[in-house]
Amino acid sequence: MPPADDTTYEIRTATPEDTALVEALDGSFTTATVFQVETAENGFTLRETPVDPPLTKVFPEDEEYDEAEEDGAKEGNPTFLAVTPDGSLAGFVSVAYARWNRRLTVEDIEVAPGHRGRGVGRALMSRAEQFARERGAGHIWLEVTNINAPAIHAYRRMGFALCGLDTTLYEFTASAGEYALYLSKPCS
Repeated sequence: MPPADDTTYEIRTATPEDTALVEALDGSFTTATVFQVETAENGFTLRETPVDPPLTKVFPEDEEYDEAEEDGAKEGNPTFLAVTPDGSLAGFVSVAYARWNRRLTVEDIEVAPGHRGRGVGRALMSRAEQFARERGAGHIWLEVTNINAPAIHAYRRMGFALCGLDTTLYEFTASAGEYALYLSKPCS
């Protein structure tokens, strides 16, 4: 899909010098709908419902991690950037590959508000999929909050399907009351 404004994005692997750019990216979103999760004894359903006024979600700062733990976790698990010709960051995707079950997990994907709807997320996900194929991954997996309807729709357009639910993942966080939806797609 070509970008709407003909901006050419370079997709490249992040370096340590890119950390501040990634941390500064605005990953917030606004949505006029959310997915309500209705649980039952033997399953659950999702129902997209309007919200008025539209809901804006600003993600809290990540908690600080032990640097040694973080460095070990990052080894071999890249972050790919979408960069504009002037060097500004349009978006990024961080991935982690687990050899034991051949799963590539999308740890985080964010597109700057001014670049949304231009194919940046799709280009980043394509690069993540390429990385997954290079590693021999069988599938790609991600988690998204039920209130992020724009992302859920985008993932579905990219071929992801709902594969799970966690009603307690965010329970003791600033996102209490939201549910974690898990989506996956085969790695082709």
